[in-house]
Amino acid sequence: MLAAARQHRHGSRPYYFTSANGEVIAQARAKSEIAALFREADQIFADGQPLVLASRLLCRTPLPERVATTDLFHDVAKLAENEAATFYLLGSTEAGNGKAVAAIRASYPRLRIAGHSHGYLTGEALDNKLDEIDALAPDILWLGLGVPREQVFVRDFGSRLSNVGVIKTSGGLFDHLGGKVQRAPLWIQKAGFEWLWRMLMEPRRLFWRYFTTNPRALYALLRYSQ
Repeated sequence: MLAAARQHRHGSRPYYFTSANGEVIAQARAKSEIAALFREADQIFADGQPLVLASRLLCRTPLPERVATTDLFHDVAKLAENEAATFYLLGSTEAGNGKAVAAIRASYPRLRIAGHSHGYLTGEALDNKLDEIDALAPDILWLGLGVPREQVFVRDFGSRLSNVGVIKTSGGLFDHLGGKVQRAPLWIQKAGFEWLWRMLMEPRRLFWRYFTTNPRALYALLRYSQ
């Protein structure tokens, strides 16, 4: 990601990296417009252990590991401190964004945060924020708006951020960084059941989503993996 940011040519759309999990697969199979948004990405990370397991059983080229955005952020932040790369954090609520930024600064005091903002912007406020981000020219814009809002954001506004190196969609990253959402224990992550842990933590919000998307994602993995 840091190499891609350095190689990005100013004046062109930022490189666009996103992530897929079971919910994304289910949505992409159900809606062609969602699939099209993901096909525009320069790189898609497998943010779900079931995808990794399915690739090892069903695909010619297995995925080496899961790339969870909540883990990836820390890997990139450590390198960015040494390379003086800059971040911009856009997403979550104002309080959630602020807590995430505070936690990041505490963990990575040498990390250069060019700016940050909550993700609930529209109209003139959004236009001004886009101009601000482009003027600051961060190497990496971490975009946490949720699927498919963040993918739509890249489609609609990516060309206005031509001084940004990389946009990485980030889902609920800021809530994890700020401590609002707790990660599952490592053994649960490796077993491929972090989705179950999350559902138990937030049953009202996630039960119906997983109940409807997981079977469709499983069917898609079994039917279309190559």
